[in-house]
Amino acid sequence: MLKGDTGENLIGLLERRLDAVIYRAKFATTIFSARQLINHGHVRVNGKKVNIGSYLVKEEDSIEIRDKSKQLAIIDIALANKERETPEYIQMDEKNKKLKFVRVPKFEEVPYPVIMEPNLVIEYYSR
Repeated sequence: MLKGDTGENLIGLLERRLDAVIYRAKFATTIFSARQLINHGHVRVNGKKVNIGSYLVKEEDSIEIRDKSKQLAIIDIALANKERETPEYIQMDEKNKKLKFVRVPKFEEVPYPVIMEPNLVIEYYSR
């Protein structure tokens, strides 16, 4: 059980998922596309193939696109998209298609496109 603010812990768990990290790093245009990249074996975590989208990334983990998959057009298109920025808790190397998950983000740091109220979710499920 994690100690501290439950809302922060929930956001931290959601943002540590491998599919969320791949999406935030702009390797995929949607979260669903990120899951597909992972499920098809295009992603490595610390040098090992991971094909589970819900895999929880740890701080300082190194995540990369597999060598044979680096020239996939869908990844290049997603990286070229200027709609969103890579958050500061992800250290990117776009040229080599690698990233480092620096730390678990705080709620304020996560670039959600809508207003999020995790405390209402926690309140609902705590009944």
